[in-house]
Amino acid sequence: MSGKLLVPYVTGGIRPDWTGYVEAYARSGADMIEIGLPFSDPILDGPTIQQASYRALRQGATVRSILDDLTEVDVDVPLIAMTYYNLVMHDPAFCADLAAAGVSGLIVPDVPIDEVDELAASATAAGVDLVLLAAPTTPGPRLAAIARRSRRFVYAVSVMGTTGERDRLADDAVRLARDLRALTDLPVLLGFGISRPAHAVEAAEAADGVVVASALMRMVLDGADPAQVGAVVAEFRAALDGVGVPVPG
Repeated sequence: MSGKLLVPYVTGGIRPDWTGYVEAYARSGADMIEIGLPFSDPILDGPTIQQASYRALRQGATVRSILDDLTEVDVDVPLIAMTYYNLVMHDPAFCADLAAAGVSGLIVPDVPIDEVDELAASATAAGVDLVLLAAPTTPGPRLAAIARRSRRFVYAVSVMGTTGERDRLADDAVRLARDLRALTDLPVLLGFGISRPAHAVEAAEAADGVVVASALMRMVLDGADPAQVGAVVAEFRAALDGVGVPVPG
């Protein structure tokens, strides 16, 4: 075992049986599971995640309904919510509600490090780890601040742009992961564009793990059921478990 972390993503409420994906991911070797709380005006979501969010919203998904669904889920891996500050800032009980639903981490990508104090305090009070993001263009002093203030792990964005499937891992991704690992003892996970098990292996040479989102959500949008998507998660798991394992012979 390599110890590399695997965090697959699912958009909450995309189908009536969407929590089946959460359970399938857990059975397939996920270390944590990212739950997208759909928002109508995302800034970092690419076409696939946007389409998934719009489908969930059209079906009536809300933060409340998604959290209610999660209270019925029994998995042995942490759940991390991802959403935008517009949904968070108007609800003083947002972080407490996450915790009550069994969610122990939160990613809010549109809150800059300079304005994170209030949200960080609310998350800490609720026992929720606020995960911060760093990008390839983040200057050194801000990178250090993000590494210092993030909790549970640091989310390294592999490219400048939105989420989405890509043909290859960006060169800047490896540099960013190495820079962050020099600044923190927390795991550094690479996301955005991790589309194939080979990308995860390449990323894990520099990072402590990966977040896989659009590649899985494309399958969901195309009609794949939890078992089918879970099988792909298992392929990512197997690939990461092989990182650093000497080849016999």
